[in-house]
Amino acid sequence: MARRRNLFPKRVIVQLIVAPVLIVLCVALYMFGIHSTVSKPVVFDIVAGDTVSGIARRLYKQKLIDSEEVFVMSVRFNGGKIQTGQYDIPVSASSWRIADMFANGRVASTTIVIPEGLTIKQIKNLLLQSSALTGAVECKSGNSAPVCNLRDGDVFPDTYTVARGMNRLAVLDLARKKMVNIQGAWERTNRRLPKPLQDWDDVITLASIVQKETPQAREMPIVASVYLNRLNRGMRLQADPTVVYALTDGLGDMQGQPLLRGHLKIDSPYNTYRNKGLPPAPIANVGENAIRAVLRPADTNYLFFVADGRGGHLFSKDYEEHKKNHNDWREIKKLKNKN
Repeated sequence: MARRRNLFPKRVIVQLIVAPVLIVLCVALYMFGIHSTVSKPVVFDIVAGDTVSGIARRLYKQKLIDSEEVFVMSVRFNGGKIQTGQYDIPVSASSWRIADMFANGRVASTTIVIPEGLTIKQIKNLLLQSSALTGAVECKSGNSAPVCNLRDGDVFPDTYTVARGMNRLAVLDLARKKMVNIQGAWERTNRRLPKPLQDWDDVITLASIVQKETPQAREMPIVASVYLNRLNRGMRLQADPTVVYALTDGLGDMQGQPLLRGHLKIDSPYNTYRNKGLPPAPIANVGENAIRAVLRPADTNYLFFVADGRGGHLFSKDYEEHKKNHNDWREIKKLKNKN
């Protein structure tokens, strides 16, 4: 008897099964990874307590997705959780891309630049001026966290890339931790300090004076050598920035007012014209160049320096030479004032 022919060859059966699956996969790929309803860039905030379903609802209402279910499923495929923060949703972002951003915390960022030589008061004012940050710069009463007890010299000036909307105290703490790490790295080297410095606090205190005296990295080791030479000889440092710090109650900025001879008599432990040795604490927050200058000062016999009128300084070994340089600087200032 003849065998009956199979009306549906295996190849046809496989095609009948695979085709719908491929269609479903294509639709899913389109819905999840390609299709988008985002027509313009949008800033989207997720705060503590927000749920995936609640976020899906908000996205749908803002016409950033066209299916709450697809978004929720996308989040599940990305681990099922979302992270708080502020997000920049770009044009043509699909549900999958948005879910991926939220699940992996790809928050919008901002750059905060803390210049070298600023005081804590100045840095706090700078952070308050940034609209990309949130929160206060002062702690609540009774908070004993390290960031709540900052003094000058505790934070490292640098460029910090942080999440937009980050708390201002958190930015300060980030800069504090970086300085802690720098101190720890130095302590692990077990290197000897230049005489007569005793510890890291002495290093940062002297570095803060060097930082305020000159913006030029090439000059810093020479300026550091001048102050170390004076310390080793028992001479007063006579550093103008320490007087400014005392006069301005730690602000460190005369705000356009000149430093006068009478100011040098202010009764303050920070006045290095009246007191020998280093001031009791740093007068600014210092960068890497100033720290390195103190740890590796130039080998000089200089005891004095004065501005040269070109952004640098003239250095001298004795007072007579210093007086000449100082008189030259006065003449330069007179010419500048006339012009």
